[in-house]
Amino acid sequence: MPISNPFYDKAFEYVDNGKADSAFFYFNAAKQVYLEQGDSLHVAKCLINMAITQKEQGDYFGSQETALQAIPFLDEKKPEHQTILGMNFNALGLSTDELYDYPRAIFFYEQAIKYSDDPQNTLVYRNNLANAYLYNKDYEKARKIYDDIIHGMHKNPVEYARVLSNLTRVKCKQDSSYVAIHDFQRALHIREHEQDFRGQNSSLAHITEYYEKQNPDSALIFAKRWYHIAKKIASPDDQIRALKILIKLSPSDSSKYYFDIYNTLNDSIQKTRLAAKNQFTMIRYEVEKNKADNLSLQKDNAEKAYNIGRQRMWIGAVSMLCVVLVVGGALWYKKRKERLQLEAQNRIKANQLNISRKIHDVVANGLYRVMTEIENREDIDRDGILDRLEMMYEKSRDISYETEEKKPEEQDYHTQIAELLKSFVTENRKVIIAGNDAEQWTRIHADTKEQIHHILQELMVNMRKHSQATNVVIRFDWDADVLRIYYSDNGIGMPKSCAIGNGLTSIGNRIASLNGQINFVNQAEKGFKIEVSIPIL
Repeated sequence: MPISNPFYDKAFEYVDNGKADSAFFYFNAAKQVYLEQGDSLHVAKCLINMAITQKEQGDYFGSQETALQAIPFLDEKKPEHQTILGMNFNALGLSTDELYDYPRAIFFYEQAIKYSDDPQNTLVYRNNLANAYLYNKDYEKARKIYDDIIHGMHKNPVEYARVLSNLTRVKCKQDSSYVAIHDFQRALHIREHEQDFRGQNSSLAHITEYYEKQNPDSALIFAKRWYHIAKKIASPDDQIRALKILIKLSPSDSSKYYFDIYNTLNDSIQKTRLAAKNQFTMIRYEVEKNKADNLSLQKDNAEKAYNIGRQRMWIGAVSMLCVVLVVGGALWYKKRKERLQLEAQNRIKANQLNISRKIHDVVANGLYRVMTEIENREDIDRDGILDRLEMMYEKSRDISYETEEKKPEEQDYHTQIAELLKSFVTENRKVIIAGNDAEQWTRIHADTKEQIHHILQELMVNMRKHSQATNVVIRFDWDADVLRIYYSDNGIGMPKSCAIGNGLTSIGNRIASLNGQINFVNQAEKGFKIEVSIPIL
């Protein structure tokens, strides 16, 4: 029998009223109740609804993270869990689609179909799968699915119109001469008859796209209708897409009008989505903080009760005072001894970790850089190489004696950075550097610059070892209070099955120590990108 949970019911009330942040809050609160009661199925349902809410508010990465958290709570061997698994994988696919990672989205939709036990849900999942194939330009597979499922949609006009419109799009992609307007119009008329405004929005987008090149006047007419219906369903993304067409095809006076609307709306979308993302994070933080406060309050109450009981015990048993003091003293001494031993062990471990990191930064990466230069340069500066090896030797001795590393007067920092990055240039690999401004580097603290140097060195070593890249771009963007470092290469990327290694883990730890953020933007076989932001103190 399901557990009574008023938070769960309240969350759906807010969903129906379009209050995403309140719905997210109550789903999270309901999840905690189900966790305490051991109801894993409803825990997963709460997480899935939270993920759907995040996706609808544009927080696609957050949506993925939340949906993935639901999977451990579901048992694929239990029939009642399989439907929810299908819904969860479909939600993952939708968020992943928005991030343009179509191969991974295809995988999620296939999993959704695998676990679906509802024919209507399966048709929807297969339509989504076909869409992912369409976006991934695998038109043959997409068309095969559309052709197969459209016959099962006649009893549901809304779904039939959706598949018909998508099938027509595929036909256009496969044959540019295909006259698609009749099928597009038929799908639009069905959606108008069914008052399916979101479907009308989709149809008008398809028709506008169809007319854009071959008949701009018609495209302009349908773009205006598209913009109107996008406003009606409050879809800012579709308004933006329609406005781009209107700006492009309208006369100059109207184009400026639409451009002003576009700029205002685009800024509003960015602010709204950032606020929503922060709001979801703060909701989770507040819930966890309340849990911690409640536990602390329980602990305080327990301590107070203990103190009252101890006082009463002393009043009734004065003769036992000496024994209690001796026992208490022994326990205190034992705990203090254990604490001191634990602190000593932690200091030893911290020192070992620090020495290991210094050896990695100074010796390992330094040697790798020297090896790279020797391998890729014909005119080897023998004396310079020997000087650098001797310097690494001296630094390694300093580490072994646990002395502070001496920092001799060196060349300007922007020159150091340039030489570090250019040392990885080969006849088959270009390294492009932008924004390495000497004046800007003066704003950065010396310790921070040292960490940035190690971060860049680790990135380049990782690139040379694994990426097979021929072009590498490193760009420094300077804001008033933030330094942003953009790294990208055209290598093989990082396979989905590949775990993040020590090098990237080390980079993440260094950036965290600087109160910075790192974002891995990776697509297998499409290169590797990293975005780093570090506050300028």
